Amino acid sequence: MTTDSASPEDLASLPKAEFAFPGPLRDRLVAAILDGSKTSTAELLVEYEQEGEPLPEVGSRSVVVDSDDRPVGVIEVTGVRVVPLAQVDLAHAVDEGEGYTSVAEWRAGHERFWRSEEMRAVLEDPGFTVDDTTPAVLERFRLVSDLRPTG
Repeated sequence: MTTDSASPEDLASLPKAEFAFPGPLRDRLVAAILDGSKTSTAELLVEYEQEGEPLPEVGSRSVVVDSDDRPVGVIEVTGVRVVPLAQVDLAHAVDEGEGYTSVAEWRAGHERFWRSEEMRAVLEDPGFTVDDTTPAVLERFRLVSDLRPTG
C-alpha cells in the first residue's frame, strides 16, 4: 500500500495523527487505516478550538501513531468539510472503516466516545454532550506510506 517513502527527517517534520485514545479503539482504527478500510474520520469542531489547532487542509500529511506512540503510517488529507452532526452522510460513516451500516449506528458509536469521561476531561467540560447542530469536522484521507517493518 506504500506509494511514497518517508525518511526519518520527513517524519519528524510531520504532525502526529492520533486516532481516539491509546488502547483497543486506537489499535482497531490504526489497523483499519493500514489495511485501507478506513479512509475518513470525524472530530468535533470544539476539539480544534480547545487545542487552538487549525483545521486540516487538503494535501497536508501526518504520521499515524499506534497506542505505543510508534509511527506506523503517513496519511494525506484529501477532503475536509464542517457539517452539523445531523448532516453526516452514510458514505462518510461507512468510510470510517468501523463496520457501520447506517448513520444512526455511526452516530451512536461516536456519541459514546464524545460523551466519555476521557473526552469530557480533554474538553474540560464534565457535562459535555452533542446534538444535531454540533459542528463536526469530516476528514477524508489516503494512506501514502505504511511504516511498519516488512519481513
